[in-house]
This record gives sequence, C-alpha cells and structure tokens, in this order.
Amino acid sequence: MSLVTPKDLGYYFPAEWHIHTATWLSWPHKEESWPGKIDTIYDPYCQFIKEVSKGENVCINVTDEKMKSFASQYLLNAEVDLTKIKFFIHPTNDAWCRDHGPAFLINPDATTNKKVIVDWGYNAWGNKYPPFDLDDVIPTLIGKKYNIPVFHPGIVMEGGSVDFNGKGTILTTTACLLNKNRNPHLSKQEIESYLYNYYGVEQILWLGDGIVGDDTDGHIDDITRFVNEDTVITVVEDNKNDDNYQLLKENRDELNALRLLNGKQMNVIELPMPSPVEYDGQRLPASYANFYIANEVVVVPTYRDKNDDKALSILTTCFPNKKVIGIDSTDVIWGLGSWHCLSQQEPLV
Repeated sequence: MSLVTPKDLGYYFPAEWHIHTATWLSWPHKEESWPGKIDTIYDPYCQFIKEVSKGENVCINVTDEKMKSFASQYLLNAEVDLTKIKFFIHPTNDAWCRDHGPAFLINPDATTNKKVIVDWGYNAWGNKYPPFDLDDVIPTLIGKKYNIPVFHPGIVMEGGSVDFNGKGTILTTTACLLNKNRNPHLSKQEIESYLYNYYGVEQILWLGDGIVGDDTDGHIDDITRFVNEDTVITVVEDNKNDDNYQLLKENRDELNALRLLNGKQMNVIELPMPSPVEYDGQRLPASYANFYIANEVVVVPTYRDKNDDKALSILTTCFPNKKVIGIDSTDVIWGLGSWHCLSQQEPLV
C-alpha cells in the first residue's frame, strides 16, 4: 500500500446517484462472451446508451477507428444524439467496464485535482477469461488522457463487487472479495484496509453468497444495492425449490442484522427474481438488481418475464425523481452480466 492514499487526501467514492459528468462503457466485441449471439446485443445496448445519454455524456472505449465507425453506425440507427458520445481509442479485451473501468473518487474541497482515479488490479474474475491485459490498464489510460492522478493499490478489485451509499458505507460479499482467486495473500482485515483507504469509506458491511450462475463468484450488484443512503433493495426468491432460494434468504436475514454508521438498521425493500433464464443449458445470472442509476434515468434489465413489471414498479418507488425504464436483457445476459456490469459512472465535482 502506498504511503499516501486517496483517503489521506480527502477523496471518496460517491454513491451512484451522485450527479454524473459521464457514463463510461467499453464497446462489446468479444464474440466468446456472447457465443453465437453477439449481433443480438447491439440493439438493446444502443437503446441503453440512448436513454443514458439524454442526461449525460457517454464515453466509449473502442479498439480502433474501424470499431468506432461500426459503433457510430449502430448508434445512428438507434437515433442516439452523437454529440453526447465521446469515443476513446483504448483497446479492450471485453465489455465489462464496471469491473475494468476507472474508479473515480472526488474531493470537492481539494484546491487542485478534485477528481482522481483508482486503478485496481483486474484479473477477469480470478483468471477465468484470459487475456485481460488490455482491460487491466484502462483506468490509467483514462487518467493520462484527462491528466488526473491515478492511484495503484496493487490488489485485485472489481467495481461490481462493491456498492456505496455515499455516506461512508460499502456493501460487499465474502464469496467474491475473500475468494482465493483474487488476493490469496491477503486476510479479510487486510482487504478491508485497502477498501477503507482507496475508496475513502468508514464502514464495510459483508453479505455472503451471490446468485447462481454468476461467474464473478458473487458480485453484490446482482443481489443488494443501495437506493439511498439508508435504504437497500435486495432480491428474494419465492420458489423454495429454486437454487437461489436459500442463499437469498440468508442474505436477507444478514441484512436485518447489519447496522449503518449511525447505528440504525437499513430500510430493506424486497425485489423479486425473474424466472430462471437459461441458454444452451446454462443458468444465467439474471437479476433485476443489476440496474444502472444515471442522471435522468434508472435502467433496469428485463427478461420477458412475469415479474418484469413488478420489479419496475418497486424500483419506481425507490427513485421518485428519475424515470425508471426496463430494457430487454434476455440476450445481453448470455454474456453473464447486464447494464450495471457494462457501465461505470464518472461523478461531477
């Protein structure tokens, strides 16, 4: 750990609903991530960009001018306002910008550099999908482009494994952060120290397992999310025969036992799960919790399921000042992630 950390300098990672300067994406191009289906994801992906870009800029990492042209044509066909889109020639291995993208921290009181980037190590969820060398350097490339400081903690950490209330608290899971395929040399206490110092927080709340089919070993952004500083939504499964039933029940019970920094229990709002989504015999990590909070909209993955409308209705009550919309993620989830996994916010200072 470096001698001076972001926390020492007054920086912190704001909640996702903090107003954004932009949303960052990495244009999908790895066919192995959507075997046999990658062409089907571009229409919903561009619909996502269209909705988000109504309230903020969207920055897109592309490999080269050819990919930029390819992406631009799809966006034009979707009637996206290209004046809101910024392309960056930053080659990537894959599209999961939540995990390989920049972690932006802010300090509104800083005299210079009110924004910094933390470049965590990235190993494609425990070396599952090599190569990942291009993804691993994306945050530093963006820091150089913007000429803002970049911190290098030197350990593996993914954006989808942590969720923030903007008031000093992180939610995460033991299944992911304590997995031996990430940082086997570190204890739980040592990992917590990195979280405190490089996210600028005061409290870490641990849940257990993630949902079935999640190849990230249990990212929090598929199960429990802050919707304001003292309220979370958490997914629950009603079908007692479903593989997710018991583990989500345990997560729900653990939430009841947790307390925030002020000693209060969190408000917990239950969100249903969709019916199992399978493709090619594989259960996919379909969850309504993988929504993305943008400046004007909250984009929720839907799955052509009977619970789609119920989930949207619940989330609409959670975000009274934003438009909550569902975008079909049935093909997108074949890549084992959805809108939150694909995006990373850049906060305004």
